[in-house]
Amino acid sequence: MTTWSMRAERFDTPDATALRRDYYAEVAGRYWQRPATAAEVDEGLSGDGVERLAAPTGAFVVGRHGERAGACGGVLMLDADTAELTRVYIQPGLRGTGGGAALLGALEDAARLLGAKRMVLNTRLDLIEARTLYTRSGYAEIPAYCTGPYMDIWYGKEL
Repeated sequence: MTTWSMRAERFDTPDATALRRDYYAEVAGRYWQRPATAAEVDEGLSGDGVERLAAPTGAFVVGRHGERAGACGGVLMLDADTAELTRVYIQPGLRGTGGGAALLGALEDAARLLGAKRMVLNTRLDLIEARTLYTRSGYAEIPAYCTGPYMDIWYGKEL
C-alpha cells in the first residue's frame, strides 16, 4: 500500500512549482468554467505573494504519494497568533487516498512551529472537495476575516 509523506519544501522547487501550477489551473478553470491556458496560469502566479510562504512569515509543504509529488499547501502568518491556510491542493487522481488529512496535519504542525494558535482560511463555494476536507478536519465556518473576489466562505480552527 502506498503511503503519503509530507515535508516542508521551498515553494520554488520543481515539484512545488508544478503543483502550484496544477492548483492554479484547476481553481481558475473551475471559476472560468473552461480550462485555463498556460499564459493565464503564468499571469495568475506572477506576483501572487508565494515568497511569504517561507520562515519567518510562513511555510510551504509538499506531499508525496510514494515517490510522486501529488499535494501541496502553505501557511501564512497573519499576526502573532493566527495563520492562514492557503494553496491547498491534492491532484485529482490522488483524492480520497488520505493525502488531504495528512497535508492539513502537516500544515497545522508548520503553523504551530511558527507560533500560531489558530488557523483560518477562505475558499469558494464551488470547491466542494476542499470544503469537505476542511469540515471533516475540524474547521468550522467563521465570519469573514478578509475580502476578495474569489472568497465565498471562511473557516477557522483552534490549534
